[in-house]
Amino acid sequence: MVTPRGSIVAIVTPMTAGVGAQTPLYRAALERLVEFHINEGTEGIVAVGTTGESATLTEHEHVETIKTIIEAVAGRVPVIAGTGANSTHEAIRLTREAQELGADACLLVTPYYNKPTQEGLYLHHKAVAEAVDIPQILYNVPGRTACDMLPETVARLAEVPNIVGIKEASGDVSRVALIEHLAGADFVQLSGDDATALDFMLAGGHGVISVTANVAPRKMRAMCDAARAGRADEARAVDAELQPLHHNLFVEANPIPVKWAVARMGLIEAGIRLPMTWLSAGYEARVGEALRHAGIACET
Repeated sequence: MVTPRGSIVAIVTPMTAGVGAQTPLYRAALERLVEFHINEGTEGIVAVGTTGESATLTEHEHVETIKTIIEAVAGRVPVIAGTGANSTHEAIRLTREAQELGADACLLVTPYYNKPTQEGLYLHHKAVAEAVDIPQILYNVPGRTACDMLPETVARLAEVPNIVGIKEASGDVSRVALIEHLAGADFVQLSGDDATALDFMLAGGHGVISVTANVAPRKMRAMCDAARAGRADEARAVDAELQPLHHNLFVEANPIPVKWAVARMGLIEAGIRLPMTWLSAGYEARVGEALRHAGIACET
């Protein structure tokens, strides 16, 4: 059973033609991005997560993007397909399709907008896991879903055999020890918050699903390797170069700043789906300086 660890990128979905309601996807650029990440040492790829604009892709585009990434990766690193939804039957359908395409695991966000109870969260994720036997990773991001999966609920779900871990994006590092205590040391904990990922791993976490890794994959891998090995000083030195990125890639809603940054690196074109917009001109200098601070070459 796949249990992804280390530096995992929440990869952007390349598009063309600027900002629009149906901005076209750019398959060739996505294939090039996959090669870039494998060459730079990224240890896993999340397809069509929040950073991949899952909320504005059609179901057909969602599935095709997962397929493109799986084919481009060709088994070289694990592919984790984002298949969460605020409808349980939709989440089951997407998860089943990802399994049929050959994904190694699926990432399922807590149902957004609905604001379910803890029992509702438990029954939702349990239903998906029992319907599709692919390894599944819970995704808790209360800042975007208005729903916080508590550690006690995580522990209940950890008893389901194919629920193997969690992406915890609350930013609360104290949860690492509590979840380990409740769910066991084998339950994989991945940070979903770049700014606190180092402390998360030093506290016992197993890796990070990262936005920053889109632009600094080699340094994110180095930071993760050092942190997971307990080399705190070395990890902190690398992370100090990345901290401006961790913060400035969120000056506007993700993935607005990171798509701007990846485009400035010459890896993708300027394309994003409404209601997301291109990075406001007033923030360009901040994000550009963060790239330079990390030693990343980009267009001025």
